[in-house]
Amino acid sequence: MTAKLTTVRSGALTTVQDSGRRGHAHLGVPRSGALDAPAMRLANRLLGNDPDAAVLETTLTGCTLQPDRALTVVVGGAHCPVTVDGRPAAWGAPVRVPAGAVLNVGTATAGVRSYVAVRGGIAADPVLGSRSTDLLSGLGPQPLRDGDVVPVGTPARPVPPPVAAPWPGPPAELVLPVRLGPRVDWFTPAALRTLTSAAYHVSPHSNRIGLRTEGPPLERALTGELPSEGMVLGAVQVPPDGRPVIFLHDHPTTGGYPVIAVVAEPALAAAAQASVGTPVRFTLG
Repeated sequence: MTAKLTTVRSGALTTVQDSGRRGHAHLGVPRSGALDAPAMRLANRLLGNDPDAAVLETTLTGCTLQPDRALTVVVGGAHCPVTVDGRPAAWGAPVRVPAGAVLNVGTATAGVRSYVAVRGGIAADPVLGSRSTDLLSGLGPQPLRDGDVVPVGTPARPVPPPVAAPWPGPPAELVLPVRLGPRVDWFTPAALRTLTSAAYHVSPHSNRIGLRTEGPPLERALTGELPSEGMVLGAVQVPPDGRPVIFLHDHPTTGGYPVIAVVAEPALAAAAQASVGTPVRFTLG
């Protein structure tokens, strides 16, 4: 029998995530997957898991878990207090959790999303080749609720020797390199100057679908309706209010608002950890 984790406290939003569902956009299925993929992979490597093994992704307030067997876990990503049965435990390094003990992943003190990796990986049933929760389409496991039980997989490799893991901190300023998008001609030259020079900030309305910004609106040159067209990860879409939205992993696969630019994918991990109010700067490159 495999081990199981009982969700004592699910927190604001805790989901199962892996590297996502690639190659299904033509079916209307987003990639989904961990927003901070480097954090997920590092936590898995510290346990000897496959780097893309499924983990739990928490949002701001963490979660509390109780295993029915002894497990080894790593909590990484956004920095937060970690305790086992009320006693302080390591963040960013392997921690042994005895059977029946209570693992508490606390509120993030820096960053937004923490990752709970378990030796053996989270063994939720895969859908279209991925165990990821997709908030937009509803595919994959539902977000965790108090009392939910999560299965754990069988470890495939021995735990590696302890190493010093380089965990990056959250951005003090989110710098997003962009390339011009397919509908840049729908905007005035002044709008492009505004995009690459104005001060924007992370909006509290951001989520796994998109990082919304607050700042000066971008002026449109064309005001007509745009038929829906394909959307990609990192697309900078401009809704009617003129404030840029950066599409993250649960984004829709089509959209009807013009895309002025596209953010390079490696920069999106930092976007996953940018808290509300973080300055945002777009750069052409």
